[in-house]
Amino acid sequence: MKKTVTTSRGRAIFAAALVFAFALGLAAQAGAQVTPPQTPVTITPQAGNEPFLEGHAFGTQGYVCLPDANGQPSWTVNSPRPEATLFTDLFGQQLQIITHFASINAAPKPGVTVSLSGNATWQSSFDTSKVWAKAIGSVNAGDDPNSCPNTGSIPCLLLQSIGNQKGPTGGNLLFKTTFVQRLNTRGGAAPTTACTVGQTQLVPYSADYYFWRASTQQQ
Repeated sequence: MKKTVTTSRGRAIFAAALVFAFALGLAAQAGAQVTPPQTPVTITPQAGNEPFLEGHAFGTQGYVCLPDANGQPSWTVNSPRPEATLFTDLFGQQLQIITHFASINAAPKPGVTVSLSGNATWQSSFDTSKVWAKAIGSVNAGDDPNSCPNTGSIPCLLLQSIGNQKGPTGGNLLFKTTFVQRLNTRGGAAPTTACTVGQTQLVPYSADYYFWRASTQQQ
């Protein structure tokens, strides 16, 4: 019994130390200089903003087969459903920092109309703060060798925050996010195979996401 208690206590201490190290590493990254690649104007955040966090994503884009303008079944790119996990390097290990999915905007900014079909969402794995964003700029994959070099992949995007929410205990890692860049995409493009109306398909992709906030001198 004593050995079991000691082992359980040791695991608890190890888990607490891991969480502490995770917090320190994430805070250090958020406070360190993050340098995205040079990007075309259409996917570059406006002046007065600075990058503060980077995550490398692995996930899927979801597609549904719908009738096209001629009534023929076709994979639509109008309703992609992203699901991804973002990682960062911490002491040589890849650790999850953010989950990416579609959800209803629970904290819309003034003037934002809430879409019941959901918006792109990023949620901190550390403090559960969130940012909802919509695409305002796009570059086709392969059109920019610095930031979007992989032809045939999903586009690289600039997304602007349309809602931010703190975590239940006040966590704010993503609360001040103003823009999100999706760069260096690989895969994820709509299928080119024939399909049947109503059919769905998930396509794997990876990308680098950069999170921006108002520059410190602007705050």
